Amino acid sequence: MVSPMCEYSSEDGFANDWHLVHLGSRAVGGAALVMTEATAVSPEGRITADDLGIYKDEHIAKLKQITDFIHQHGAMSGIQLAHAGRKASHVAPWKGGAQVPSDSPGGWKTVAPGAIPFTENEEPPLALDKAGIEKVKADFKAAAIRAIAAGFKVIELHGAHGYLIHEFFSPLSNQRTDEYGGPFENRIRFLLEIIETVQEVWPKENPLFVRISASDWTDGGWNADDSVALSKILIEKGVDLVDCSSGGNVLARIPLKPGYQVEFAERIKKEAGMLTGAVGLITESGQANAIIEEGKADLVIMARELLRDPYFPLRAAHELGHEVKWPVQYERAKWQ
Repeated sequence: MVSPMCEYSSEDGFANDWHLVHLGSRAVGGAALVMTEATAVSPEGRITADDLGIYKDEHIAKLKQITDFIHQHGAMSGIQLAHAGRKASHVAPWKGGAQVPSDSPGGWKTVAPGAIPFTENEEPPLALDKAGIEKVKADFKAAAIRAIAAGFKVIELHGAHGYLIHEFFSPLSNQRTDEYGGPFENRIRFLLEIIETVQEVWPKENPLFVRISASDWTDGGWNADDSVALSKILIEKGVDLVDCSSGGNVLARIPLKPGYQVEFAERIKKEAGMLTGAVGLITESGQANAIIEEGKADLVIMARELLRDPYFPLRAAHELGHEVKWPVQYERAKWQ
């Protein structure tokens, strides 16, 4: 699977030819599932003003062109539905990545479980009240309806990297005292209600994934035990796969190494019985193949390596000794 990777190349949420070429080339390159970047369910849910969105009907047409191209080249199309929560209203990384204050041009007021900013120097978010929570749920449902119209076959709900759903999970960012805060069962309620409202419109035969940060890498935060417990519940709720990332909710020291998050996918797969996707510094064909062969995950999700080489799956097949179909336009370049 092509991991969701923010391109920060949209205007008012619209996909354009960059997204067609970026996502389409990964389908041509042999990926099985091509997932969009985090796609905002509302304008205020964008990380930056340059984010891809699916919060208006006018977004559908270009996305449909993209999914049609992906399907024509043998891949499946997926969309990651997202709300950035308190990490919204920033500028793109190559513009400095800083938060844009809500009273400045291009900025807006962010929302979160409570008025706790991501960092001390950022503007505190607005704590969501019940009406605000209902609006977010409605936004996810409307986005799912548009995703169907746009031809997507898989939805992934973004519950990772310190964005809104993850903010509700973690005691470090959720200090509410109502039914959405406190005990584990309350902190996961927001996600479960989003799943329920999305499932009201999403076809049962189409897969529904959830991406989580399996650990905050910080004492007192969300941890791997929580992730296993959540995954057991997600199976009962009809979720098909948990995409196992980590971090992003608070500043933390993460021990980066090749495949550093695979252990989370393996543990959730074995202890919860949930299908899992492994992501994070997976860069070589043998490494990816071993994850599947050794039963550590059910799906290998790649990001930066597929930026470097959109045709990695075709090369990996050759390196692993498997014959796969190439686009006829490229067949003369096949390795012998």
